[in-house]
Amino acid sequence: MWFRIAVLFLAGLGAAGQFGKISVLFPAWAAAYPGAGASLGFLLSLISLMGVVLGLVAGLAVARLGFRRMLVLGLAFGAVLSCIEALMPPLPVMMGLRVIEGLSHLVIVVAAPTLMAEIADDRARPVSLAIWSTYFGVAFALYAVIGHALLALGGLPAVLLTHAAWMAAFAVIVRVCLPEDRPFAGNASFAPLALLKRHGAAYRSAFIATPGLGFGCYAATYMATLTVMPAFFRADAREGLMTVLPMAGIVTSLTLGAYLLRRHPAVKVVVWGFGLSALGALCLALLPQIAWAPVLLFCVLGLVQGGSFASVPQINLDAEGRALSNGVLAQMGNLGNFLGTPVLLAMTGAAGESGFLVFALVLYGLGAAIHVVSARMRARGPVPA
Repeated sequence: MWFRIAVLFLAGLGAAGQFGKISVLFPAWAAAYPGAGASLGFLLSLISLMGVVLGLVAGLAVARLGFRRMLVLGLAFGAVLSCIEALMPPLPVMMGLRVIEGLSHLVIVVAAPTLMAEIADDRARPVSLAIWSTYFGVAFALYAVIGHALLALGGLPAVLLTHAAWMAAFAVIVRVCLPEDRPFAGNASFAPLALLKRHGAAYRSAFIATPGLGFGCYAATYMATLTVMPAFFRADAREGLMTVLPMAGIVTSLTLGAYLLRRHPAVKVVVWGFGLSALGALCLALLPQIAWAPVLLFCVLGLVQGGSFASVPQINLDAEGRALSNGVLAQMGNLGNFLGTPVLLAMTGAAGESGFLVFALVLYGLGAAIHVVSARMRARGPVPA
């Protein structure tokens, strides 16, 4: 069981690498496309576009066509796209490739955690999904450690080709090591009107939608805080904090988060995490020059991170519901990433640290409220959509 969970986690690192290969090494991309200016930022954000538009559709497709099959296809397709990107085409072509790469990313992040929940037993499931929740931070940390060595070895093509090799290798490993897909028993339709109705039903469901809606509040603040708030940190601590902050949530998720998830429902852990994150945001807004303030915030955000993924199989008991819920989670996570940074930039530009505090408190309060209200709705007994 744990070997297969490790395979899925390592496959997920390839999906996170689709962001990390741009974000962590962004100065190298700026040097490769010197005339791009501010538009170069779209190289990072365009991959989220597919997730915003097609997150729930991906959940339907993965459930219908098979989790292992779609995961293998997503990894293989991502490998091909990284190989093409290694040719360093003109910027408009590269941006088009990044949009298409969003399909690969979306399929992986829907299929892999759903498979993980299916493979793990009841005791191991919360911990395995807490581990899964760290895949972004681990991939970013790996690129921070080895990315510059790869650049020295062969520039951005070396970075992209090693990413392609990782994706291709795990396409083969997943195909060999994971069990065959079970036949699909549902009757999902991909007709436009049926898809529209399915979106409405899913987002009205306190089972399917809740993990993703809460996660969207987390995602909107995570990347935005990591991007915008370092400007308010003490200059001599800024570089070190940029290395520590992504790791802080990973450590909490794998230690305190895993401990709590073994003893309490995941929804309760998420609500606690949002409450503590509000306190962490208050500390950061009042004491931005104190190094422990942002570390505290990112530590407690790890509870939201791990609890959100673990809540999907606890709330949704069948594989199709889990796939749809992971699709909503991907959709809302991408939407949060897409909108969070520009909104926080505008708010801090207008009101400084106070703008950050309002931004964070509103989103953390909203995330906690979504889970509390949805839990009461589920307790009244409606079935999932």
